Amino acid sequence: LNNLSNLVTIPNNILQGDFNDAAHNSMRFVINSTVGILGFVDVASWIGLDKKDKEDYGQTLGTWGVGHGCYVMLPVLGPATLRDGVGKIGNAILDPFYLSTVGERKMLLGNNLGDGTYWGETALDKTNWRAENLNALDNLEKNSVDLYASVRSLYLQRRDYLTNDGNSSDEDQWKDFK
Repeated sequence: LNNLSNLVTIPNNILQGDFNDAAHNSMRFVINSTVGILGFVDVASWIGLDKKDKEDYGQTLGTWGVGHGCYVMLPVLGPATLRDGVGKIGNAILDPFYLSTVGERKMLLGNNLGDGTYWGETALDKTNWRAENLNALDNLEKNSVDLYASVRSLYLQRRDYLTNDGNSSDEDQWKDFK
């Protein structure tokens, strides 16, 4: 699934104008899909093509200057903004796992894997993320006056960080002041 996720990342690299990462991720996809037996083996990392950060349509919209919009906390799925919600539609359109599991489409080998497969994987992924971050979430809950505001702030900061590829926009605001 990690190999297939490049089919979402590569177009977003291109739409964000990051052609070097698009070429890098394309090479990783081709090598892992062929020599890596359809992506079951990460041969690309062995030959020096390290994994790059995943890109999504929410980040692309942010790169184009679209603001976050309203913030919501979705049950099971967690935090989201209007921009990221719209971006998730674009992600789903190109996500091979989503396309092969949700809906009534017939895939190459007959029936698709079924809606339950996609939503089950999504629920397991979110549960796994929570389990991996349980201590940090407990500490956040114990040490914050307003948990909702803290989670919102952290989520928005993380999305800004990902949208700017790790470059802080705060540094640009203060560059003229010494």
